[in-house]
Amino acid sequence: MELTIDYIFRGIVSVFFTPGGAFFWIPMVMVFSGLLTGIIVGATPGLNGPFAMAIALPVLISVFGTGNEAVLPILGFLIGVMKGATVGGAVPAILFNTPGTPEAYITTLDGYPMTKNGQGLKALKTAHFSSVAGDSCSDMALFIAAPTLAVVIERILNFPEKAALIILSLSFMAAVSGRSVTKGLMTGAFGMLLALIGTTLSGYGARMSFGVTPLGNGIPLTSAILGVLVLGEVFMAIEELVKNRKTNAVLQGSTDSKDNSFGWKDISQLLPTIGRSAAIGTAIGTLPGIGTTLAATLGYETGRNRCKDKIPFGKGNPKGIAATEAANSAVSGANLIPVMSLGIPGNFAAVFLILAVDSVGDFTFGPQVFRFTEIKEIEGYGTIINKELVMAFGIFTLMALGNIFNWSVGRYVIRSLGILARIPKTITPPLVLLITFTAVYAQDGGFIAIWITLLFGLIGYTLRRLDISLLPFVIGFILAPNLEDLIRGGFSASGGDPLFLIKSPLAMIFLTISIIVVFRSFISKKETL
Repeated sequence: MELTIDYIFRGIVSVFFTPGGAFFWIPMVMVFSGLLTGIIVGATPGLNGPFAMAIALPVLISVFGTGNEAVLPILGFLIGVMKGATVGGAVPAILFNTPGTPEAYITTLDGYPMTKNGQGLKALKTAHFSSVAGDSCSDMALFIAAPTLAVVIERILNFPEKAALIILSLSFMAAVSGRSVTKGLMTGAFGMLLALIGTTLSGYGARMSFGVTPLGNGIPLTSAILGVLVLGEVFMAIEELVKNRKTNAVLQGSTDSKDNSFGWKDISQLLPTIGRSAAIGTAIGTLPGIGTTLAATLGYETGRNRCKDKIPFGKGNPKGIAATEAANSAVSGANLIPVMSLGIPGNFAAVFLILAVDSVGDFTFGPQVFRFTEIKEIEGYGTIINKELVMAFGIFTLMALGNIFNWSVGRYVIRSLGILARIPKTITPPLVLLITFTAVYAQDGGFIAIWITLLFGLIGYTLRRLDISLLPFVIGFILAPNLEDLIRGGFSASGGDPLFLIKSPLAMIFLTISIIVVFRSFISKKETL
């Protein structure tokens, strides 16, 4: 117990102080800045949290460098953006009936009727309180579950089991993401194939580089991910603008003319709904690949089935907003449980957190992070300690600070951001395109990075046009090197046994579950092999 408290204390101190004892407030400032940026981005039509994280990452790396001391400031900003964007997304949905995401559409069902009824401000207060409450509950689950899960995994899993677990995660994401399991499996495999371009782990030259010398070191991760997620969306937006060729009308909101107070009586009435939806969102968030839309839908439907108020859901009931926003926000923290304990991302925001730790310092997510090694002072060697565990508790501290800032400042910020929903959609795509190319050029260097970004942008655009989920492709691209490393390690450890993967009982269980998940998804979605 004393050892755990010591690590927690060191993690908290690492956010505010340097090892030398001087004040080091930058991580805290970065969380605050990221939160404000996230709220503004979330309230702007055509933008979202993952986009802001994608653009910010190269800029942050150029400012703070790639040393270990840069990990907490960079992650602090990204965590702030992740939390702020979720809250900010409710602003245009409530005030102007313009949802930017599917889950925000569910918020409009009760948020916009409240606005038309003169209670827009109360609807925003309800959305903010519910969102931050759900996020806080989810973070508490993360703080408890991630270390516990990681310790269990580290003790019982070896190379074959970890490789099989990654295969299970990829199968699960391919099965639940999008409408087609076949498309999910194919795009996941395509992403893994592209990730294997470049130098092999054995060091025998480059593979699949087609004679292109810059590809000898592999495809730059940042360029590829920004291309698929950001440029693909920009191309879709440009296509939509070309089709419409209409002047964007100024959105009209309703002026607040009724009671917009939000006190303890309102909170007490919302707490059961918030608690129920936060539990739903947390449970769904622990499963990689499902996303916030399902959580928001289940939270809303569960709340509607239990509602006995005079005002039904869909007619301006604040509980409808609370049910959606609490479930939606609870996913974000829980999604980091598989990230921190396994190194497996579950959504696009988690993807950029993994990109950050892969690009900066020597900290990596995974079960090895939560080894509670004894702290020793050895003369001539200094303090022997698991620095990654200290960093993990530092990240937990950053998330707690994000919640504190969101509770105290966020509610005042979102009230003044309705004007952002009036920005014409014609402005956003070229601005995003310029920022993306600048960020890629600064991060990966040279025009080859821009060409790769364009190529992956076309891939992202094509997948969207074919109505194929991007998540299996992105996760496959990220996890392929880890999977190859584990398979090579297991093959070597087994003495070159090609059947090493199926000789482990636990690995066989994971592989069997993978087959069952995919097969059941085929049946439920009525696909043919």
